[in-house]
Amino acid sequence: MKILVVGKGGREHAIITALHESPTETEIYSFPGSDAIFEIARAVEASGLPDLIEFMKSNQIDLCVAGEESYLVRDEGLANACEVAGIPCWGPPKEAAQLEASKEFAKEFMVRHAIPTGGYAAVENIDDARLAIGGKYPTVLKFDGLAAGKGVAVCPDEASAEEFLNEVLVERKFGEGRLLVEEFLDGPEISIFASVVNDEYQILAPARDYKRIGDGDEGPNTGGMGAVSSLDMFEGDLKEVVDRTIIQPTVEGLGKDGLPYTGFLYFGIMLTAEGPKILEYNCRFGDPEAQAVLPMIGGDFAKYVFEGASGNLSPDLIQFNSGWSICLVSASAGYPESSRSGDVISGFDAVEDARVFHAGTRKNADGNFETAGGRVYVVVAKGDTRQDAVEKVYRESEKVSFDGMQRRTDIGTRNF
Repeated sequence: MKILVVGKGGREHAIITALHESPTETEIYSFPGSDAIFEIARAVEASGLPDLIEFMKSNQIDLCVAGEESYLVRDEGLANACEVAGIPCWGPPKEAAQLEASKEFAKEFMVRHAIPTGGYAAVENIDDARLAIGGKYPTVLKFDGLAAGKGVAVCPDEASAEEFLNEVLVERKFGEGRLLVEEFLDGPEISIFASVVNDEYQILAPARDYKRIGDGDEGPNTGGMGAVSSLDMFEGDLKEVVDRTIIQPTVEGLGKDGLPYTGFLYFGIMLTAEGPKILEYNCRFGDPEAQAVLPMIGGDFAKYVFEGASGNLSPDLIQFNSGWSICLVSASAGYPESSRSGDVISGFDAVEDARVFHAGTRKNADGNFETAGGRVYVVVAKGDTRQDAVEKVYRESEKVSFDGMQRRTDIGTRNF
């Protein structure tokens, strides 16, 4: 089976690894990919979506897997272009991908289908934003568009809110777009993933990620500094409640709105005192949650994704392992405000009984990996207990280093 995975980060490295290790024989390609990805996948050169589709047609690609969210909504949309070309795509059409691409679209969808969420107001300028906040803190501010996980701010006070409002509505850090002022919801967060094929779905393993740069959830938001995954996180009747109140109404709502959906669907959920409430959707696997969840999946992942993209959800093709999986991010100097490139990384060869997924690395002239992005790589370790996984992931991560490295010390222990 010939498979092309679209993306270049740690999530795509994890997806490609899972496909590569599947029992089904695969020939994997990647665009735009990375030096680490190209160790197990073939590079594809393309100047844009039309070139990429032409490559898939001429090379008889059997399956396209959407990793990065931007390709789902760029131009005519990756899945839409694949459908025209007759290529099965694991990823939703552009119209349905608006659930992630537009926070306002998602909120309107939640309200329309009575899916529990926080209240909100959509604004276009800084004065209207201040009125919507109304001096009530903490408040949640979200840029209405894709921002690589950095377009959300939980502001405890006026000063922090003003700083974010200026970045989004005055400096236009993320480009043109509206802003959502949302009700602050309190409680532990959980990320739940589902594989969706139109009106059918399968709930996958849950996860929890850590967005802030510093220990104790301090400092600015990042794309994620680590994640934890285990079936044990479905405590009590949590899975059934979330399914009944959030996941099932979402899938049914897509059908009612005439939005066909194929692919992974992420539900960011806050476990409030009033019950689970949804914070946001992502129309793909989360990052870094994918790096924690995928190593827990057994069975034939490649065949599972192919069958799903072909319109057949086949839950029996995969299984979920017991125990815990933890991924720990190492970030470059200056992240998240900036990132420093060119710092040589040492120690990858010393890692044992753990996985390494590259997010922002490249090979230098000497053939050594160096930093080339904000989140540089993750180390992923599994254990029978959460404590076992925590000890292992930190022990193995200590073997790898580079100048200016940033790494939290409470992944897997904070919020448990």
